[in-house]
Amino acid sequence: MAEIIGVKTPQGILDLITAKELGAEIGGANLPIYCDNSPESLAILRHSSAHLLAQAVAILYPDAQFFVGPVVEEGFYYDFKTSAKISEDDLKTIEKTMKKLAAQARPIEKSRAAKSAATLKYQNDPLKTEVLSRIESEEVSFYKQGAFEDLCRGPHAPNTKFLANVKLTKLAGAYLGGDSSREMLTRVYGIAFADSEALKTWETQMAEAMRRDHRKLGNDLNLFKFTDEIGGGLAIWLPNGARLRSKLEELSFKAHKRRGYEPVRGPEILKSALWDKSGHIKNYGENMYFTEIDEIQYGLKPMNCVGHIAVYESETRSFRDLPLKFFEFGTVHRHEQSGVLHGLLRVREFTQDDAHIFCREDQIAEEIEKILEFIDRLMSLFDFKYTLTLSTKPAKAIGDDRLWVKSTEAIESVLKKHGEYMIDEGGGAFYGPKIDVKITDAIGRKWQCGTVQVDMNLPERFDLHYTNAANERVRPVMLHRAMMGSMERFIAILIEHYGGELPFFIAPTQVAIVPIGEAHNAYAREIANELTLNEIDVKIYDRDDSLAKKIKNAEKTKVPYIIVLGDEEVKNRLVALRDRRERTQETMSFSDFTAKCATQINKETL
Repeated sequence: MAEIIGVKTPQGILDLITAKELGAEIGGANLPIYCDNSPESLAILRHSSAHLLAQAVAILYPDAQFFVGPVVEEGFYYDFKTSAKISEDDLKTIEKTMKKLAAQARPIEKSRAAKSAATLKYQNDPLKTEVLSRIESEEVSFYKQGAFEDLCRGPHAPNTKFLANVKLTKLAGAYLGGDSSREMLTRVYGIAFADSEALKTWETQMAEAMRRDHRKLGNDLNLFKFTDEIGGGLAIWLPNGARLRSKLEELSFKAHKRRGYEPVRGPEILKSALWDKSGHIKNYGENMYFTEIDEIQYGLKPMNCVGHIAVYESETRSFRDLPLKFFEFGTVHRHEQSGVLHGLLRVREFTQDDAHIFCREDQIAEEIEKILEFIDRLMSLFDFKYTLTLSTKPAKAIGDDRLWVKSTEAIESVLKKHGEYMIDEGGGAFYGPKIDVKITDAIGRKWQCGTVQVDMNLPERFDLHYTNAANERVRPVMLHRAMMGSMERFIAILIEHYGGELPFFIAPTQVAIVPIGEAHNAYAREIANELTLNEIDVKIYDRDDSLAKKIKNAEKTKVPYIIVLGDEEVKNRLVALRDRRERTQETMSFSDFTAKCATQINKETL
């Protein structure tokens, strides 16, 4: 354990650690980490809580063997195996045991040993042997709390008393090391905070998140469905969902046309030779699907860039042509493990609002500025706050360092003018650095959505060029850009952001028409026809039900406007309007209502 120094807060100091040990730049080698809800503190608390989880499991299931227990964005988890069958109900018992262990206030003590000694110690434990095989250092470290000891590089809290505010969240299966050819382990997820207030706030947010869960609302509102017969991660879009999706696409298409983007379309399956040339097979092949036609291998596209490169190559290009902006609602396929599929948020087939801009080097900054303006308009339209992150060269990458440095510097020059931004070291695409757009929804959750990538590597691999004013061949720069990220993911976020109460201009059904009795049905159909001609989606609730039941059924669908029609409305061509979002009621002429609908649609543009 590192020496504890510094002035203690009421919570105390967790540890004195180096930035390198934590895996993030936190201010220097002698920085005390206080027990609060800062990212640095939570990283330690949650890592330590993963060990507490393992300790509880070891007590409850003595034959358990443990793999790894890292900190992840949503908290922490531990992968282990045991002969017992763990169920969701068992999580309460495990959590209760964890809290008892935390209350014992056991010191967490660090020790070191030679890797060879650790290998001998764990020779009968295949999972820890697997962990050791991944460690390059000749020295390893252990952390011990009471009778429980775990192989780990740390850092950890000095005492289990810091781990009282912990909660287990879910149970899952996970292949050993993420390899589907290996055995399946049990994975238990959890969350931890520095104080009970933060945990209660999180629990309140999670309860609200469950109420807004897009999978539940998607079913309630008849938007989409998944079936085992079709296959995991493959969404079926029902009429309501398809209307929602088409409205987003139409909104986006018009905005792209006005900004000078040209619509294009690439095939969903291409010869593998192209994916080899692009570097996708070497750097992304495990996420792709392949097939064979006439003894030639093909790959389903995981990205749209190669098709757009073919569009660029279809003509001779001059410096006067640049920038060229190609846009496509491109459907892609990516191999995702079954355990990570999650409604529309994580699927195997999805459609990107994808664009590629081919430009000169001196145009990079200007084009990124325009993209960021476009993104800002999109976020404002849906009341999202957002942050920008510069993601740099990953360990698995193509191209020489010179191109990476130039690309990264080009992005940074724009971001510095744009305002605050964060840096994600090693988070870039394999072919170039990127800007990631992370949005914050109505209940404070952050989501990864759009991305802007500067790519000097693929133009070189495909020998793309244009002629300059001196008639010389010059290499263009390729900007990859998706604003929503994927239609599926963005729609899931929208559903949860609005709790299913989608804005009028994208709502699948915008107006519910409720005739009080059969005598009012003809006027209802007349209104429906007129609204449909004005591209307003309507539904008539004309079953032989009571008025209260008709309105209740319409309310369930979260339709923005409900209009009720009775004798007075038929006689004077009026509508009795209920505005669900504003929670107001008023009576107006049908012509005024039609104008109101048109205004609602026309004012919401990109």
